[in-house]
Amino acid sequence: MAPRISKRKAPKRSSSIPPHKIPHLDSVHSASSNAASKKIDFKTYADSSSDMIEPEGIEKLCSDLKLETSDVKVLMLAWKMKAKKQGYFTKDEWKRGMEALNVDTITKLKKSLPGLEEDVLKPENFEDFYSYAFRYNLTEFYQKGVTIETACILLDIVLGSQFQLQVDLFKEFLQVQTEYKVLNMDQWMNFYRFCKEITFPDLVDYDDREAWPAILDDFVDWLKEKIP
Repeated sequence: MAPRISKRKAPKRSSSIPPHKIPHLDSVHSASSNAASKKIDFKTYADSSSDMIEPEGIEKLCSDLKLETSDVKVLMLAWKMKAKKQGYFTKDEWKRGMEALNVDTITKLKKSLPGLEEDVLKPENFEDFYSYAFRYNLTEFYQKGVTIETACILLDIVLGSQFQLQVDLFKEFLQVQTEYKVLNMDQWMNFYRFCKEITFPDLVDYDDREAWPAILDDFVDWLKEKIP
């Protein structure tokens, strides 16, 4: 008789990674937290040759903040920094903004954005922000106005959430009229005043004998024909 072969259980294979090398879940979470809490660094976004954050750097910042570059919050950030040149942040402007928001990480900066928006929309701040939005889009030293196309985009971004009907109709008027090629600061600011003060769309309290820019007189005439 053939000898009985005793059946032994195969030994369990040990992990090929030594126990002390296997990352603990807590350490993985900690590494992720550390990345999120890493100090925000101007140099991360700045161009090394100019020592400024240029359009490419702003795109990277927006990506880190999960924002579209056209989001009004990007313009609000520029306002908080008191940035002078569209698409560029200097080191001093960056520092001013981060200190004003009291943030030093991307996570904190992202969390500060809703509060920044609330701050901008306060009546005592909004007019300054609205004026800044226009000045920020004067890209040349000698420039006094923005193109009708730029004005329409800006109006949507800056004023659309508060006065959507007025903005939509003013944009339509601007796009069909042929007399005005640009919008200047006086016209820009007076449209905001128009939105705040004039009952819309019946316009009963609009008096063309007051000091309204001619473009708004023309807009009102156009509206009366469009909305009898």
